[in-house]
Amino acid sequence: MDELIIKKAVFATSMAKRADYPGGDLPEIAFAGKSNVGKSSLINYLANNGKLAYVSKQPGKTRLVNYYTINSLFYLVDLPGYGYAKVSKAEKKAWAALMQDYFDIAAGLRALLILMDIRHDPTAGDLQMADWAAYYGVPFAVVATKADKVAKSKRFHAAKKMKDYIVANAHTGVNFEVIPVSAAEKKGGAQVLSYIKARLEEVR
Repeated sequence: MDELIIKKAVFATSMAKRADYPGGDLPEIAFAGKSNVGKSSLINYLANNGKLAYVSKQPGKTRLVNYYTINSLFYLVDLPGYGYAKVSKAEKKAWAALMQDYFDIAAGLRALLILMDIRHDPTAGDLQMADWAAYYGVPFAVVATKADKVAKSKRFHAAKKMKDYIVANAHTGVNFEVIPVSAAEKKGGAQVLSYIKARLEEVR
């Protein structure tokens, strides 16, 4: 595989319960993040398609596991956002069960990209995602979104601070990288795609 450029991205299916898992032979790259962290915007930026993933100003809209077929080579999997305060306890429980089902059954999962707002410390949900990745033996990277909200001279320090916080507070025990990204400025996408390409090329 040469440089990864997304030339074709199409919605494939949604998973609302374990039985909906599409299976098949395609590897999967999953995106996770708290509500309103910029997951849909990042997906649209990477795919160069502003309408691929629905972008809402209201948090908590993505309630399903959404699959997009990329270049007919792999699935980009958009996991439902977490941490939205107005979601009921029942919905939070259903979300946790769906995530558990996904990680249990996703044999083709090659990597998890956890999106976190570069301006803030990681949340409990962010740390839980890192813990889940480590528990299931899935490589992960942190995508530090909204980097345009931080001065360019401070982005490296902000990314390092984020990584140090995760190392100190999560139970990962594995190395990972933090990639600052701005969908608004179209910055950082190449690094994300390079990370995805490397994980797809690994033999697991």
